[in-house]
Amino acid sequence: MTTPLQLQSFIAGRWIGSEAAQTLRSAINGQPVARTHAEALDFGEALAYARGTGLPALLALNFQQRAARLKALAKFLMERKEELYAISAHTGATRTDSWIDIEGGAGTLFAYASMGSGELPSSNIVHEGPAMALGKKGGFAGTHILVPRRGVAVHINAFNFPIWGLLEKFAPTFLAGMPCIGKPATATSYLTEALVRLIEQSGILPPGSLQLVVGGTGDLLDRLQGADVVTFTGSADTAAKLRVHPNLIRQSIPFNAEADSLNCSILAPDVQPGDEEFDLFVKEVAREMTVKAGQKCTAIRRAIVPRQHVDAVAAALKARLGKTVVGDPSIEGVKMGALASHAQQADVAERVAQLRREAELICGAEAFSPQGAGTAEGAFFAPTLLLARNPLANDAVHDIEAFGPVSTLMPYDDLDEALALAARGKGSLVGSLVTRSPDVAAHVVPFVAAQHGRVLILDREAAPESTGHGSPLPMLKHGGPGRAGGGEELGGIRAVKHYLQRTAVQGSPTMLAAVTGEYVRGAARIETEVHPFRRHFEDLRIGESLSTHRRTVSEADIVNFGGVSGDYFYMHFDEIAAKDTQFGQRIAHGYFVLSAAAGLFVSPAPGPVLANYGLDTLRFVKPVAIGDTIQARLTAKRKIDRMKTDDKGRGQGVVAWDVEVTNQHGELVASYDILTLVAKRVTPAA
Repeated sequence: MTTPLQLQSFIAGRWIGSEAAQTLRSAINGQPVARTHAEALDFGEALAYARGTGLPALLALNFQQRAARLKALAKFLMERKEELYAISAHTGATRTDSWIDIEGGAGTLFAYASMGSGELPSSNIVHEGPAMALGKKGGFAGTHILVPRRGVAVHINAFNFPIWGLLEKFAPTFLAGMPCIGKPATATSYLTEALVRLIEQSGILPPGSLQLVVGGTGDLLDRLQGADVVTFTGSADTAAKLRVHPNLIRQSIPFNAEADSLNCSILAPDVQPGDEEFDLFVKEVAREMTVKAGQKCTAIRRAIVPRQHVDAVAAALKARLGKTVVGDPSIEGVKMGALASHAQQADVAERVAQLRREAELICGAEAFSPQGAGTAEGAFFAPTLLLARNPLANDAVHDIEAFGPVSTLMPYDDLDEALALAARGKGSLVGSLVTRSPDVAAHVVPFVAAQHGRVLILDREAAPESTGHGSPLPMLKHGGPGRAGGGEELGGIRAVKHYLQRTAVQGSPTMLAAVTGEYVRGAARIETEVHPFRRHFEDLRIGESLSTHRRTVSEADIVNFGGVSGDYFYMHFDEIAAKDTQFGQRIAHGYFVLSAAAGLFVSPAPGPVLANYGLDTLRFVKPVAIGDTIQARLTAKRKIDRMKTDDKGRGQGVVAWDVEVTNQHGELVASYDILTLVAKRVTPAA
């Protein structure tokens, strides 16, 4: 027997813990794996270190630089993933289960690195524009900005995903410039501790970015302040207790809960046995019962099926589950491992016993022998399928969650009854609908969406690429209403904004431009004789502007553009029909105006502008008629240094240009932003 690992907390830049406390045992064979530490932690010191060391270090970087650190950390962890796989086996996870946790966690870092690089500025202020005029003369305007909260995030995580659970919260927190303190569930904290040791060894994160608590949180929540944030993943009961913590209420500290819920999957009445969708439903329910041994907050707990097909579904699920080999994941052919702990095994058994008082057992024998030496001492539990034949009159199946490989079949007589059963979950993280009918989907989803944070519609078209009912993704919301906690996690840049403070700012356009670091229309411009397109990225100043020469639009322009584009819409060519419209005359193509404006402001000779790769916020405001004269104004609006180089090693950044196209009366006819890649100056080799 190997000596159990002595776990330590990582607080204030050092590892703490040498005195053994609770013994944590392998879920596979019951052998001791690790011991928590007995030393009490000084959470005042932890918070002081986060505020005094972590926060300044994080804010010395901007969004783009923090995104680059996330990407580097993801690469570092992927290169060392096998170290984590070896430890993860003790949690009872199969290789596939661990892949979700380990590589899914690293993938979340990659995803937020990409989103941050592509969507956030190279500063610590996000401008939620556009600015709006608040006065008649244009001298007073208002807008919204998002800034780092300058507080600390406390993340309290569940036992089922020791790595992904930490990283999916850490990624948006770090990107937002907020130091965090992670508290994993004790049962699997040895895997989280191994992760944090790797992160600390990497040296990629600024000091104080991430601290780790192994064991209890003591007086940590009592010490938090109004700028701080608390997130929790775990049971709804614990979430309810934390939500009403006196200090959290007193300080109005944001609290985000993602709680276990009785998620459902509905087999629509248009699906018949023998349909591909019928098999997809059976496969999805069985997969959600057996992946991670059913220990997923998103697992299908209630399978809602047409009454006429309930026996066919039960038989198909029983047959599929019967082929699932359960045991030590190191044995070839094993598809389902153990529950994460013996305490979890006892809890699931107790809850199944409660459910069986009002539901019949389809499969899940008490005489259960998982494969592998020593597994009799492990925390295994047989895949268990129940059937509640009268689910509307059965409260237990809608209130009691067995957090393991357990699901209950529920028959319904019509679609409205199916929706009523779905609603009995009192709010869930995810629901799914398996159907062939777009009409059914259009009817069901708006109703189900009111009670679920995410809805999967599964059919034969989506199936080959579907990530499945139980797979939260970084770019989509993870969370749900009601008993699911009411909070939101992931969701792309939305999650980052959860850790930022939104503030309305009012002032002159010039002042708003100075604050946001972005040109605001009406602000002072920098008129220059040098064309802005001739300046390298570093030299270009926000507000540099060019007013172009004029161009009068002729009938030949419209005819020629129609010939080139193939756009012979009547408004451009039919004099009689055009007279009957609101414009009363023929008008130029909107895209001709766009093209003509480019001809007015583009500097054609080779220079720092490398490429135009898009338009944003395009609006055609007024029509341009034959004989009208247009003029363009180009102004450097926003610069983002994404710290990238081209294939020749030249640095480059992104510049957004504000474009205003006006007519001979000074009226705005078109408005948009163009995005360009702009080269940096070439630095001579040393």
